[in-house]
Amino acid sequence: MSQNHAPATTLPGVSLPEPWLRGTLTQVPAVPRAVLHALELASEDLQKWCGSLSGDELNACPAGLPPAAFHLRHIARSLDRLLTYAEGGALTPEQLTALEDEMKSGATHDAVFAELRTALERSEQRVGALALTDLEQSRAVGKKALPTTVGGLLVHVADHTQRHVGQAVTTAKIVIAQRT
Repeated sequence: MSQNHAPATTLPGVSLPEPWLRGTLTQVPAVPRAVLHALELASEDLQKWCGSLSGDELNACPAGLPPAAFHLRHIARSLDRLLTYAEGGALTPEQLTALEDEMKSGATHDAVFAELRTALERSEQRVGALALTDLEQSRAVGKKALPTTVGGLLVHVADHTQRHVGQAVTTAKIVIAQRT
């Protein structure tokens, strides 16, 4: 996170509380602040658990699970899609093509983490821009134009991201356990 955040580094034997308990971003309204904290936690957890995985390990499918690389790409790309809807936009052909490629194998560590890092930074900016928006504004999602609100989309950004973080972490733990 770029502004008014506690450093993500820790001293040996000392860990920071989760982002939402650090007293940061107090100038941001509660719902967007919670989304920003969820994105910050996602970044920290993914780096901690998936950051040491090799390209082959990121693409591994232990027990038939989707690879961690899929979850990292899906997080990055779904953030873009969900925030496009929150901003009142429609998905572009490029976003739809990116969606189709999320399960593609052969991702490299550097490419996956660069995409994720860029998406999280850009998402932080976009959520910040939506922070003072009326969260009750109507929005439509997908080809069926399913009804929601700006606030509904922002909350879903947080919970959807955390859901895939959990899946990526679980897959990473299995892959790491299989190293020995």
